[in-house]
Amino acid sequence: MSDPSLRGEPLVAVRNLHVAFPSATGVTQAVRGVSFSIGREKLGIVGESGSGKSVTGRALMRLLPASAQVRADALRFGTTDILAASEREMRSLRGGRIGLVLQDPKYSLNPVMTAGSQIAEALRAHARMGKREARDAALNLLESVKIRDPRRVHDAYPHELSGGMGQRVMIAMMLAPNPELLIADEPTSALDASVQSEILSLIEEQVDQRGMALMLISHDLPLVSRFCDRVAVMYAGQVMEELPAADLHKATHGYTRGLLECLPSLTEKRDRLPTLRRDPAWLAPHA
Repeated sequence: MSDPSLRGEPLVAVRNLHVAFPSATGVTQAVRGVSFSIGREKLGIVGESGSGKSVTGRALMRLLPASAQVRADALRFGTTDILAASEREMRSLRGGRIGLVLQDPKYSLNPVMTAGSQIAEALRAHARMGKREARDAALNLLESVKIRDPRRVHDAYPHELSGGMGQRVMIAMMLAPNPELLIADEPTSALDASVQSEILSLIEEQVDQRGMALMLISHDLPLVSRFCDRVAVMYAGQVMEELPAADLHKATHGYTRGLLECLPSLTEKRDRLPTLRRDPAWLAPHA
């Protein structure tokens, strides 16, 4: 199957996506009319907690609870219609053509399997590979994510690894099938500040080397402006503004401006950081 992005079509197409969660007290509209596309590029999705960023990423992989109500005019990965795809088709996409790196490796890795066996499992699930071949490939992947002692880490359990090391293992596992898209959902939020830049640089390096697309979900505006090509800013389940990452400082929407103004500065002295003033008009449906 030819790559849609090579024909000028986006790898990911999301148009008018809605996700709702029913409960005993009513229906929560988590995502309301979100639209965007991704080619072979790095797209940052930013916003506060609860803005719908992670729900949007999980909808693309169809990883939401069965109770979730999902509808869209279009929700496609390549030529695959995500809403109409069979579970078998989705299994080939998840972890195969689409990789997902979550926030905290402590909750993402299997605590009763060694790091190497988990990477090998990902390799064998998406490629015909023998046990020895999978072990060698897992060691190579651990080297590629800049782990200094890959053999020790290969045989270690998740609780024996630091947070940064665990996240490197998680990235290696997601890279194993050589995916076309990597979704990184707050990949550094559980890490020390000194390790965060290393992990982000590693993700950027791997994405560029492998020619993958990246969806970086974050609440950190400076981070996405530094690592991404485009930024979509979400608030209350909607995209408020989309612009080139290099032009983030030129944002015009009140919500984006408010977030930027709330950031502390190392060069400008201010007695007090301003409080974000929310406009009820932001909740109105956006085209």
